[in-house]
Amino acid sequence: MVERRNKPSALATTPGLPPQPQVNTSHDNSRVTAVLPTGESVEVLLYGATVISWKDRFGTEKLWLSDAAKLDGSKAVRGGIPLVFPVFGTAPDHAATSKLPQHGFARNSRWEFLGKSSSESTGPSDTSIKLDFGLSSVTLDDKTKSLWPFTFSIIYSVTLSPENLSTSIVITNDGDQPIEFQVLMHTYLRINDISKIEVKGLEESEYIDKVDAAKAKTQSGAIAISGETDRVYTPAKGPSSPVVVSEEGEAVFSIVRDNLKDVVVWNPWTDKAAGMGDFEPKDGFKNMICVEAGSVKGWITLDPSDVFEGAQTISD
Repeated sequence: MVERRNKPSALATTPGLPPQPQVNTSHDNSRVTAVLPTGESVEVLLYGATVISWKDRFGTEKLWLSDAAKLDGSKAVRGGIPLVFPVFGTAPDHAATSKLPQHGFARNSRWEFLGKSSSESTGPSDTSIKLDFGLSSVTLDDKTKSLWPFTFSIIYSVTLSPENLSTSIVITNDGDQPIEFQVLMHTYLRINDISKIEVKGLEESEYIDKVDAAKAKTQSGAIAISGETDRVYTPAKGPSSPVVVSEEGEAVFSIVRDNLKDVVVWNPWTDKAAGMGDFEPKDGFKNMICVEAGSVKGWITLDPSDVFEGAQTISD
């Protein structure tokens, strides 16, 4: 038999479209999951548009989620990336938000999944997927509307690439009066050992120490965590300079912000964790640190028809 030199290749190996990201809904359409061709994944709960999982291509989880977190829409999620809006904490002296629950209503509202879009790519290694979620005054429940009677719309986007996870928010004032608000992405990062963690990039930055009577202080050197920590930093280097979480001297996360001027660093430590019913295991504080991008010192004022945009990108 004569061997054919230019024998056609098998049909199965015929070049075609590159592999595409897969997006699925599950749990009675209450969750949206995206998986890249390279294996990275993200999962978003429509309740709060809360990112509850971000895994690398090896299946390693990057976010901390409490074992007792409620994922049934009965309360805000403990862990992942809860979205704080329109108030950080509570603000009894701020008339517009004084009646709202802690951290506002965005994390306690059901968002709408608006759709997906993927980047054009030359191969799987540079493919990304963007998931868009919407919330507006039209879709709020009557109780929330009565507590915060402003007309607004929000698009919150979660973008997954092989290198990073980005979350961005676009807030539009659709009403005829100014809106004052605060916004924050309450990111729980998963780590191995809190005693070996340093947070760098906030050196010489002013901060409010909420564990020490809200005293104003200035950061000296890298941040180490050795007890309950709750600090609101205004980074001296600006949003585009990364805040880096290192473990045993090796960078494990890098956070860059866009138009979000503050960074909250939080760890509940022993006593606070013990007092939270949805924080499990109770020693879970050893495996998490919150580095939260937001604008929470003072208030953002948004005039009628104006738009606010803010974002963070977390690289592992």
